[in-house]
Amino acid sequence: MEIINWVIDLGPSVMMPIIFLILALCFRIRLGRAFKAAMLVGIGFMGINLIITLLLESMGPAAEAMVKRFDLQLTVIDPGWPVAAAIGWGTPIVPFAVISIILVNIILLVFNITKTVNIDIFNFWIFMITGALVYSITGSISIAVVASLLHFIVVLIIGDVTAPRIQSDYNLKGISFPHGTTAVFVPFGIAINWIIERIPGLRKVEADPESITKKFGILGEPLTLGAIIGALLGILAGFNISSVLTLAVTVAAVMVLLPKMVDVLVEGLSIIREAAESFLKRKFPDREFYIAMDTALLIGHPAVLATGLLMIPSTLLLAIILPGNRLLPFTDLASLSFLFAMCAPYLKQNMVRLYITGLVIMTMVLYIGTDIATAFTEAANLANVTLPDNISDTTELANLVGGASTPLGWLLIKIASFFG
Repeated sequence: MEIINWVIDLGPSVMMPIIFLILALCFRIRLGRAFKAAMLVGIGFMGINLIITLLLESMGPAAEAMVKRFDLQLTVIDPGWPVAAAIGWGTPIVPFAVISIILVNIILLVFNITKTVNIDIFNFWIFMITGALVYSITGSISIAVVASLLHFIVVLIIGDVTAPRIQSDYNLKGISFPHGTTAVFVPFGIAINWIIERIPGLRKVEADPESITKKFGILGEPLTLGAIIGALLGILAGFNISSVLTLAVTVAAVMVLLPKMVDVLVEGLSIIREAAESFLKRKFPDREFYIAMDTALLIGHPAVLATGLLMIPSTLLLAIILPGNRLLPFTDLASLSFLFAMCAPYLKQNMVRLYITGLVIMTMVLYIGTDIATAFTEAANLANVTLPDNISDTTELANLVGGASTPLGWLLIKIASFFG
């Protein structure tokens, strides 16, 4: 556990360069070039994290202000994905789950059942939060580890299947995204797109960034969309004119800068991918391999990011009008883009289709969060996590962006509960 915690505490910005430097040297890249590639990956991750943090820190007060302004009285609070990650990494299942996930990945690679080498260790918490809730219900480490593994295997398959389409749309060769949250919603995105294609009128609406820019010129560019959406969110939050303008510029900056940081990371990845492809082709001429990455690389697309921001007030409205919902969206509101980033290629990067998909996804997430609140709260107590200052220790908890809040995580938790 001490070794695992030390590695996790490094964070992806430090952990990833170390991993990629080792990979680069294994693939016979010269030390100097290997160092450059690894550092570009690290710098890219650092830049992405800085910009996402800027977005979260800007949108957090706006989301909190909206909650207070509309006087939402719901009994289950969303403490955010950092708390969920702390739960995932803080339960007794961790050493068994981490070792099992790595071994299963190796076995599946050896037997050519998967193409993905999952080095996205930091995000293993997404599988383990499912296991943590199972553990809180059953008290069984073995059942909890099995639940985490099943979540991992299903998502790994989705990562393999979706990789070609996502690589093509995002120009990310040799990369897959077996993300324990995002990947689970891809089948729903595909199904919604299938339905939209059969609705006259709606299927003809062109709302991808290129079409919007072509129709509206500067008004359709990402920086303008960001400024408009940021200003609207500031107005909904009841901010003064100075704060509204600041939020508008901040969101516009995120829309412009995030894709550029992704480009830096991809430059480093490309060096290693090309060497890996050449090396592995010699060893395994009939095999293709993918390197697993965080979906943070995908949310920089203007359609995904803009739709994610529009989903903030929409999710609050859903929380109010959905009968039986008890979950108050809060800390994770600024992270909603992660939920449908992998759906975007299957929805033609169309913001109208993404928005409809987002509404369906958030409806599921709110009801799932309401249902698992008791187990989530117990898991938080078992992991002894520290809650944000504005959340009481006696409040029931459930977050929006995490493995347990997905239909797959919920199903595994429900099945495991029969053994509790």
